[in-house]
Amino acid sequence: MSSLLPTYMSTLTLSPQALFETGYEKLVGTPASQFRFTPGVTPLSSGREVGVMCVLYLVVIFGGQHLMRSRKPIQLSLLFQVHNAFLTLLSLGLFVLFAQNLAPIIYNSTMKDSICAASNFTQPLELLYYVNYLTKYYELLDTCFLVLRKKNLEFLHWYHHSMTALLCYTQLTGRTTVSWVPIVLNLGVHVVMYYYYFLATFNIKVWWKKYITVMQITQFVIDLAVIYYCLFIILGVRQFDMLSNTSDCQGSLGAAFFGAGLLSSYLLLFIQFFFKVYTKPSDKPKSQ
Repeated sequence: MSSLLPTYMSTLTLSPQALFETGYEKLVGTPASQFRFTPGVTPLSSGREVGVMCVLYLVVIFGGQHLMRSRKPIQLSLLFQVHNAFLTLLSLGLFVLFAQNLAPIIYNSTMKDSICAASNFTQPLELLYYVNYLTKYYELLDTCFLVLRKKNLEFLHWYHHSMTALLCYTQLTGRTTVSWVPIVLNLGVHVVMYYYYFLATFNIKVWWKKYITVMQITQFVIDLAVIYYCLFIILGVRQFDMLSNTSDCQGSLGAAFFGAGLLSSYLLLFIQFFFKVYTKPSDKPKSQ
């Protein structure tokens, strides 16, 4: 027993990144340090695969919605609880891994370099970006649960779920250093959001429900401030030669435009959702 104690203690002192790399190697069979996102080679790394997955998702949810019209809701309470608990812990785990990898980058770089420098699109972060990307396909099950339980299927919900997988794909192929900003903020929101969904499966009411949407809106405001800043630099350096004394931002122009455009649409839709759900019309009669 005493001989096992040092091994046990050393395991406890391993960092989250070391634990992740150990688990990755046991699961995949190769060291985490050897991972490279290679379009057309890495699973789900081609535009065709992403397109097929998005179309399949829409067929399943709207086809399922049609099939459920004449059927009673299927609650799947235990499975739904496990699903939300898993996503809460997964989001928290990824958030911690990103924090560990980003802390030295942010500490040793200027703010601009931390979101722009090519050297800060590191191999460990690339792997985390890919794992986060894969989770977006698992999160599509959120909608399947809504369909089976015959809940209202908002445009915001299925649009956001399907397009976020595409967003993560474009940022991986475009190798945008700024990717970590929206990803880390999104993971933070998801920890709270999926924890709320987990509590809701037990019919536990919380006072902070509407603040989840506030967090999402705040997230997109910060995302867009940072991304439009990067887009300004990319255009100024590459297209208009206005910033000759400024270093470029790592990432393709197409990925930058797509990210800025999609996140702008998210912001508008979430603001609309907030006013629709949480702002009640005045009971006072309108003045003539």
